[in-house]
Amino acid sequence: MDLRNLALFIAAIILLNVLASEFFTRFDFTAEKRYTLSPITKNILKDLKDQVQITVYLEGEFPAGFKRLRNSTEDLLRDFDSYAGKNLQFDFVIPLSGDQKSQEEAYQRLLEMGIEPTQLSVKTEDGMSQKLIYPVALITYKGIQTPVKLLQTKAGVSPEEVLNNSIQNLEYAFASAIKRLTAGSSIRIGFTEGHGELNDLQLNDALQSLGDSYEVGRVDLKTIPFEGLDKLKVLVIAKPETAFSEAEKYKIDYFVMNGGRLIWSLDQVSADLDSLRGAAEQLAFPKKLDLDDILFKYGVRLNYDLIADMNAAQIPLNVGEVGGQSQIQPLPWLFYPIFVPISNHPIVKNLDGIKSEFSSTIDLISVKNVRAEVILASSPFSKNVKAPTMLSLQMVEQEPDPAQFQSAPMPVAVLLEGVFPSNFKNRPVPEGILSNIKIPENSKATKMMVLSDGDFFKNQVNKSDGSPYPLGFDRFMPDQQYANKSFLLNTVDYLVDDSGIIGLRNKEIKLRLLDRAKIRQEKTFWQLINIVLPLFVIFLSGIFQHYYRIRKYTR
Repeated sequence: MDLRNLALFIAAIILLNVLASEFFTRFDFTAEKRYTLSPITKNILKDLKDQVQITVYLEGEFPAGFKRLRNSTEDLLRDFDSYAGKNLQFDFVIPLSGDQKSQEEAYQRLLEMGIEPTQLSVKTEDGMSQKLIYPVALITYKGIQTPVKLLQTKAGVSPEEVLNNSIQNLEYAFASAIKRLTAGSSIRIGFTEGHGELNDLQLNDALQSLGDSYEVGRVDLKTIPFEGLDKLKVLVIAKPETAFSEAEKYKIDYFVMNGGRLIWSLDQVSADLDSLRGAAEQLAFPKKLDLDDILFKYGVRLNYDLIADMNAAQIPLNVGEVGGQSQIQPLPWLFYPIFVPISNHPIVKNLDGIKSEFSSTIDLISVKNVRAEVILASSPFSKNVKAPTMLSLQMVEQEPDPAQFQSAPMPVAVLLEGVFPSNFKNRPVPEGILSNIKIPENSKATKMMVLSDGDFFKNQVNKSDGSPYPLGFDRFMPDQQYANKSFLLNTVDYLVDDSGIIGLRNKEIKLRLLDRAKIRQEKTFWQLINIVLPLFVIFLSGIFQHYYRIRKYTR
């Protein structure tokens, strides 16, 4: 009888293991479902047709917080592997190992792949030492590689929150990168030219970063046929200087009415820092882009003013001479606002500050079937200056009066979604349109981003050799990296993606930290509880067992 029960038990264990190997499932009892992949991610992994290799460089000796990020990354990739099967492999490698020469070669090789290190201060027996770590993963698919940033830095938040935000973003970071790589470059993005827009050098990093996932090129609205517009998914108008003709606006309207996605990045006021350096004063005057009517029809008005914000970037200025040597000092320039996202929209959630140059304000216009959402706004310590106005670098010498810089946040980036009315409804076809193309009165469901600064996506250029800097890098403040590139990539991902994958950026993992004040107050009490109570329980158990044995064996 016992042997039969044992045989049945062993058979049940074997059957359970066979079923577990054939049918994968898991139970997630956390409140926020932190260990559960979204259906979108599961579908991306199940649809993989070829091998995806993920190499994670976050390996080695580093503080506990980064070990947590490393372990969370490994846990996530194990989940990915469970759904992707043999089509996904991952490994963790130490980025810099070997002798000094080998480490230098590895450092240069990683830089060429777009993988940059993070410098970390680590406590040692001798004090503090600097250590380079690489919180980055490299995804390879059919010979194409793209880096994935694991650490989401944000100024003004604690290290615990930075790591928590990074862990929250892991699923989106990997899933979106895999989707872009495996989908191919079928989506086309066009940057307009012909109106003095930012050139290829100024857009170098923007074009290259988007080019890793999409087909990117330049578009001249004067010459592109309507058939060419039909092949585009996104049209980017980045800092034009001259007016658009009615025929060009007709093509833009045609593009929107047929479901095209638009990014407007416009300067309404002509102002330039380089011109200021060569003159005592400069007149900042309104531009004539002739886009006010079409923007108003879609639901926004870009005002002819400039935002002066006390939360601003610094510029180097000559503050005098000492011993015949010019003294260069970085000083805040109020017309270079840094916009810190406070919206929880997935485009900007947990992003660091985004730098701008000579931004204007945006008014929202109520349009039926169009939903407007403010994505970026100025700080509460700002004001707007109407154009035309005189600007001078001597303004930096004047201490701003905080009483004059108090206002409600003013919108500078607005997302519009819905069904847009045509700007040419009940209007004749303008001159220059030779094709027999009729525009519907209302668009297909679409979306667009309107930015009141043309420099959001402009990278700086090294004046000594003409090479471009990364987007968001400030050559005047090399220790500061702004989130302009992430903002661009997230915006494009949101505009082109109809599956809702960017919604993964809204995933939240609650940060359950211990109350440090309470710990200090009750430290001794809980130490006694943890040390004395177990001993007391053991002592009572021993006494109870002793008397129990006496009573049992004395009968």
